[in-house]
Amino acid sequence: MVLIAAAVCTKNGKVILSRQFVEMTKARIEGLLAAFPKLMTAGKQHTYVETDSVRYVYQPMEKLYMLLITTKASNILEDLETLRLFSKVIPEYSHSLDEKEIVENAFNLIFAFDEIVALGYRESVNLAQIKTFVEMDSHEEKVYQAVRQTQERDARQKMREKAKELQRQRMEASKRGGPSLGGMGGRSGGFSADGFGSSGVSSSSGASSANIGITSIDVDTKSKAAATKPASRNALKLGGKSKDVDSFVDQLKNEGEKIANLAPAAPAGSSSAAASASAAAKAAIASDIHKESVHLKIEDKLVVRLGRDGGVQQFENSGLLTLRITDEAYGRILLKLSPNHTQGLQLQTHPNVDKELFKSRTTIGLKNLGKPFPLNTDVGVLKWRFVSQDESAVPLTINCWPSDNGEGGCDVNIEYELEAQQLELQDVAIVIPLPMNVQPSVAEYDGTYNYDLRKHVLQWHIPIIDAANKSGSMEFSCSASIPGDFFPLQVSFVSKTPYAGVVAQDVVQVDSEAAVKYSSESILFVEKYEIV
Repeated sequence: MVLIAAAVCTKNGKVILSRQFVEMTKARIEGLLAAFPKLMTAGKQHTYVETDSVRYVYQPMEKLYMLLITTKASNILEDLETLRLFSKVIPEYSHSLDEKEIVENAFNLIFAFDEIVALGYRESVNLAQIKTFVEMDSHEEKVYQAVRQTQERDARQKMREKAKELQRQRMEASKRGGPSLGGMGGRSGGFSADGFGSSGVSSSSGASSANIGITSIDVDTKSKAAATKPASRNALKLGGKSKDVDSFVDQLKNEGEKIANLAPAAPAGSSSAAASASAAAKAAIASDIHKESVHLKIEDKLVVRLGRDGGVQQFENSGLLTLRITDEAYGRILLKLSPNHTQGLQLQTHPNVDKELFKSRTTIGLKNLGKPFPLNTDVGVLKWRFVSQDESAVPLTINCWPSDNGEGGCDVNIEYELEAQQLELQDVAIVIPLPMNVQPSVAEYDGTYNYDLRKHVLQWHIPIIDAANKSGSMEFSCSASIPGDFFPLQVSFVSKTPYAGVVAQDVVQVDSEAAVKYSSESILFVEKYEIV
């Protein structure tokens, strides 16, 4: 057979789509297509008509015709078989048989037509082969894309770290023009010569949404005046490169990177969806706390990195205990902690806290008991750290099991289980990466889920995970995917129960040892929790 052209037209003769398989002029094919509706005879049962030079073989499809134009010498039986294959291809790429859908999917249909016929002769292909050829799916391309995405992700991470370092250097350079301001974490200041001052322990937590640090308070009016005094002209030269730093940071921002503001008063922000959800939940929990004149805040932060096949690559829990006093009558107090909950932790008190008192009685008080704690400011008095490679330390385990379904895609089973059953995890979000432009088909799930087309991720949300609801699962499938496409998983959650278990036992006044009414809040949040 010699197939001249294949076309889709309406029953009124309007041509929607046409593909020619032999060389001919535009006027020639337009004349052949325009003649077809005139040759149709009402009530005729045949599915072909002939002229002196060509044969029209057609099949009705609702309001449309699938039309083949062949030579008169071609085999009519082969023509009809080819017509049936064309008719099967159209519904594969067009959800409904109407003019609008055909036009929207015209290029996919033309590509499929080219797989059926080459130079006017039918190819020996079936529908499944046509779909494979049109998709042009390549395992090597997927591997290349995965490697490329990993390289880009590493490059972005290095750029962010470099930007943070440059901003940090700029801030340090700008501070050298005035008095040295000490402290640790997201705030700075001084508390006279024998109070909380610049000797505070220094630390940085990177781009975390919560900077953990010991706050230094400035009640010396002379220090305040010096801090606000403009730097001298010579001191400004130390920040001479700040314009270059700003331009580099601005360039990163223009490229879509979210750069953390490392200014002392502004905590750094998180760029991931999981971290954003965790930060919002953390803020919601903190807003519900009633605060007394003496208020304690216990923060636990987790950094966890687990292997997809099991094993702990990184586990770190760091925490901070801060004290806030709003009534000067309670400025001179002692804070007693439960000794049973501090075992196994690396503990460090602020330099102005009496270390011997803490070691012997697990009590926090100033070295000079005659001086009060600063008022109306969060004062960091104790921090701790716990590092482990033991899987039993992981509070929540995630098992992601993608398997090849034999059709070029994957069936994915994900389950979670709460290992630390003393915890109640709230607003749990598990973010699963997906291949680009592949929508998952979710079969079973606990909680709720959301597919983010723009970010190519599946977000799985569980409101509460506790001892009564300690496990759950999700099953979904994705076409055109490999098991490596679904890693790394990102997890976020918050909890009102601290992981380390640092608990305040009592607060008493220094002189009378009378009990002081106090309030406390505890929060556990995730800085990074991923399965790679």
